[in-house]
Amino acid sequence: MNAPTLRLSALSFVLAATVVSAEGAGGPPAASPWNGDARAAIRLVGGTPGGAPPFLVAGLEVRLAPGWKTYWRYPGDSGVPPRFDFAGSTNVRRATVGWPAPKRFEDGAGTAIGYSDRVMFPLTVEREDPTRPATLAVELDYAVCEKLCVPVTGRATLALPAAADEAATVDAAGAKVPRRAELGAPGALSIRTVRREGAWPKPRIVVAVAAPAATPVDLFAEGPTEDWALPLPEPAGDGLDGTRLFAFAVDGAPPGTDPKGAALTLTAVAGDTAIEVRVTVD
Repeated sequence: MNAPTLRLSALSFVLAATVVSAEGAGGPPAASPWNGDARAAIRLVGGTPGGAPPFLVAGLEVRLAPGWKTYWRYPGDSGVPPRFDFAGSTNVRRATVGWPAPKRFEDGAGTAIGYSDRVMFPLTVEREDPTRPATLAVELDYAVCEKLCVPVTGRATLALPAAADEAATVDAAGAKVPRRAELGAPGALSIRTVRREGAWPKPRIVVAVAAPAATPVDLFAEGPTEDWALPLPEPAGDGLDGTRLFAFAVDGAPPGTDPKGAALTLTAVAGDTAIEVRVTVD
């Protein structure tokens, strides 16, 4: 065998060894490919193990083009809340969605509640068999809006546990989910009081929110089930104790429903901090 042939054979061996080494070193991906178009796309992202052995943490990220928005679980005056379907997953008992604190915006048909730019929904995934890997598959039906709203379906699949390259991003999204708090509990952000003004069936509810003085504050109200359509709370001045007041009418209950004594969920947002308080108004 002549020298050129020897050099070619050696080079072929090195290349083959490099490919084998890369394949052997390659682990599971950190995220699924993006699924969507220029307006909106989704992907699944791996996080860190969460809690007891059956649980894993992941995230579903939505990427939106400039000027486009999507909706929170309660979309406000208009819009459609996202619908998550994990039925195509394997070795997954359930996947629980965390909802980062939203913001309100005008969408041409009223005031809506949701997200712009990018949003990561943290997911807590419980495996059927914690000794085996899982495959998380999601079909997301959601709406994206610029001047008009467009229904979109996104699909993504990711093997879990996934590589942890994006774990910090998933953890940061988890920190944006409102923490559960009690009415009147002390804290930099607190829902101090909730009072009713006027008689049933359509009284006015006034909520006092305590927050740092220089921080913008917003408040959202939800009924006990998703078929309620409460109006968005509006700023109603300042309380004597320095709290920010918000007010809304108890309107939008499903037909035939007595709203008196219903369990309402109030979400207060102040900068990067948010809390969720369950209240019953009699």
